[in-house]
Amino acid sequence: MNREQAESVLQRIFKHPKFHNEQWETIEKILKGEKVLLIEKTGFGKSLCFQFPAVVFPGTTVIFSPLIALMRDQVKKLKSLGISAECINSEQTPEQNSEIIDSAKQGKIKILYIAPERQENSEWIEATRQMKLSMIVVDEAHCISVWGHDFRPAFKRITNLVKLLPQNLPVLATTATATKRVEKDITEQIGNNISVLRGNLMRDNFRLFVIKVNSEDEKLIWLGQNIENIDGSGILYTGTRVDTEVYSKWFEYLNISSIGYNAGLDADSRVAIESGLMANQWKCIISTNALGMGIDKPDIRFIIHTQIPQSPIHYYQEIGRAGRDGKPAYIILFYNPEDRKLPEAFIEGGRPSIKKYEKVISVFKTELLGERDIIRRTNLKQNQFRIIKTDLIEQGIAREVMIGKSKKYEFIPNSNPLSTETFNQIRIAKTKDLDKMIEYVETTDSRMKFLCDYLGDESIHTFQNCDNTGLKRIQVNPTQEWREKLQNFRETYFPELEVESRHSNLVNGIAASYYGVSNVGAAIHRSKYEQGGDFPDFLIKLTLKAFRKKFGQEKFDLVLYVPSTKSGDLVKNFATTIAKILGFPISHQLHKIRETKEQKIFENSVLKKENVNEAFSYSNPEELNGKSILLIDDIFDSGATIKEIGKNLTNFGAYKIAPIVIARTVGGDIV
Repeated sequence: MNREQAESVLQRIFKHPKFHNEQWETIEKILKGEKVLLIEKTGFGKSLCFQFPAVVFPGTTVIFSPLIALMRDQVKKLKSLGISAECINSEQTPEQNSEIIDSAKQGKIKILYIAPERQENSEWIEATRQMKLSMIVVDEAHCISVWGHDFRPAFKRITNLVKLLPQNLPVLATTATATKRVEKDITEQIGNNISVLRGNLMRDNFRLFVIKVNSEDEKLIWLGQNIENIDGSGILYTGTRVDTEVYSKWFEYLNISSIGYNAGLDADSRVAIESGLMANQWKCIISTNALGMGIDKPDIRFIIHTQIPQSPIHYYQEIGRAGRDGKPAYIILFYNPEDRKLPEAFIEGGRPSIKKYEKVISVFKTELLGERDIIRRTNLKQNQFRIIKTDLIEQGIAREVMIGKSKKYEFIPNSNPLSTETFNQIRIAKTKDLDKMIEYVETTDSRMKFLCDYLGDESIHTFQNCDNTGLKRIQVNPTQEWREKLQNFRETYFPELEVESRHSNLVNGIAASYYGVSNVGAAIHRSKYEQGGDFPDFLIKLTLKAFRKKFGQEKFDLVLYVPSTKSGDLVKNFATTIAKILGFPISHQLHKIRETKEQKIFENSVLKKENVNEAFSYSNPEELNGKSILLIDDIFDSGATIKEIGKNLTNFGAYKIAPIVIARTVGGDIV
């Protein structure tokens, strides 16, 4: 098929007039059965480079994508063009996924999107042997490389699949963010016969700014003063889920139209927010990097980062969502030198400790076990285990064993000791990447040139599009009026405790603050772990404000408190004071019937639940019948303890249990 013939098909099916020259160069190689690594900026049209050949080829094209949002969006668009497309992901039921797999085996699907993690699934592994595959696509291919900014262990399996395929089966790997080192790693994994096509990464419609600040307050104030003055809608990136919620509530307080987005949301909520973004429903989406890749909205007018990313690669990836229509887009990065601590913590935690590797090896040596049992025995988070497992298999220390349809893991006798050299190299490399991000902040030259140079773009450009090259610098002016607004906001905003379930009469409660906000966490830590005495008065006052915000003048029949594991009478004394001020009777009859450990020592929810399961009872359960209960604790982490107590109190006849705590954590952030 020559270009003229191809463009005739393009016009008929995809309604595009013609290919860019660079697109055709890629497609031509794919049509010849070659392997290609395509490195092009966001908005280039990389999707067409695999969707077009997929339509032309007989059989099914499988596209590995780490982004469910992108899968949904692409499948919707392809179906609107009359192309048979589906996706398999964790948000669908097993029955739905099985039906799609059956259709693919029957040749009824042209384009099939699938998450890399699906390769852990035995049904999928077996299905690939029965499909007529026409092409394999690895989208966001930087995830293959440990040197990439979003390495995912499951991507390693893709390269294993590629190696088993016929040599003439086309393979396309695409990314917008590959340094020369990542490029080399990808080509080595997919095969040295792969062609590398690297395009120009310049985005001349970007307007790049860095705003230097001295505190979080200055970020909040500047945004309150200015975000409504920026044209159009955009994305505000934060560093943590807590920040996402705080900024969302701050905008709500100021009547600025926004909504928060993070990986912890359920599937329906994420879909609704993504649809709202497309429809310009809000001034901005406030998100962690969960919304980084996969958003295909051409008219995003601004991207603002409140936290410095881990590397220029992360940064380029995230800002690349803006201005895909070619019109001006504002790219703003806040920077406080203190901000470096968060990405440093992410880098340190990016690889599990050697001790955790040794734990897993020790369990592997005992007996054949599946993932869930190993996670329970080792007290690891799922993702930590999968990183460790991938490394151990790669180093020849462990292997997978199929027992029926169940996947187990075993130690390989006489294997080499664990090598940690690569881990240290990765940590050093990521630290250097962070140093480069700081260089971006501090540079006096063109910011776009800095990014392009770092990413290996050797094209010659003129870069006159930032606050170092003609655009006016942005200054922060935190007036007294705005400082007072912010203070008032902090005294009226309280985090929600989402604990309602069909298994108990628990209602959603409230926390006085987040553990890591202001001096709240420090005060709790002092009292609990540094013999600082009872919780200070300001925590009592803050908790009472939270109560009144959530429950108003509501009366409760009884106040209970969570029995302490190690902190003595701290919670008891705190609850007694709260009950006295509110004028509610307090009971001391809730107690433990077996010893538990502090929840903070457990890293996964399975063990947290097991730790408190059937651990509580009540001395006179009959007095709870028909009662409304205010349940008090100091810290809310996973919610397992409160949920367990709520279940018990429900069984004893309580018709309503409302939890209130001093502080909520996010992801176990108590040190």
